[in-house]
Amino acid sequence: MAFLITSDCIACGACKDACPTQAISEGDPAYLIDPDKCVECVGYYDEQQCAAVCPVDACQPDSAHPRK
Repeated sequence: MAFLITSDCIACGACKDACPTQAISEGDPAYLIDPDKCVECVGYYDEQQCAAVCPVDACQPDSAHPRK
């Protein structure tokens, strides 16, 4: 399933730089993950990089967008 960024986001940008598929963009006020581009880092890393680098645990699985 894709990930999403919750309202806990502090807009630090760490997740955007860590995403291997450029699925993360700057929103207002928080960052956003494009569920069509998010592959949960499968094929790139063993864990989701956005969640691994987020200092406030704002990157969470998005049950509304299961992986295809």
